[in-house]
Amino acid sequence: MTLLDAATKVRENAHAPYSRFKVGAALRSAEGHVHVGCNVENVAYPEGTCAEAGAIAAMVAAGDRRIAEILVIADSPDPVPPCGGCRQKIAEFAAGDVAVTLCTTDGKSLKTTVAALLPGAFGATHMDRA
Repeated sequence: MTLLDAATKVRENAHAPYSRFKVGAALRSAEGHVHVGCNVENVAYPEGTCAEAGAIAAMVAAGDRRIAEILVIADSPDPVPPCGGCRQKIAEFAAGDVAVTLCTTDGKSLKTTVAALLPGAFGATHMDRA
């Protein structure tokens, strides 16, 4: 199954009764496994979970630790980038040159990288003296 297929399928499971904006994410770990996530809203905003965060949590729960590539899909006129928090979460598990593909349900896509989404990312090396 491709990342696009996996993200498209899991997007349908999103719990988005408030925004009605369903998002799906699929990532391939460095180990070659596909992990998926969808957004899960909560009436007590901002207590929901983004699709990207869900996919990362599934990856970690399965024992994988590095993202090799990630894809996000939403029903939007233009490809939707991850929120700021998810950009940092992705950067925690991915090198700067890792491919990020942003898609719409009507076939538009944009390819970028983790570094392009989060230039100057805060990383573990910033805490070397701690």
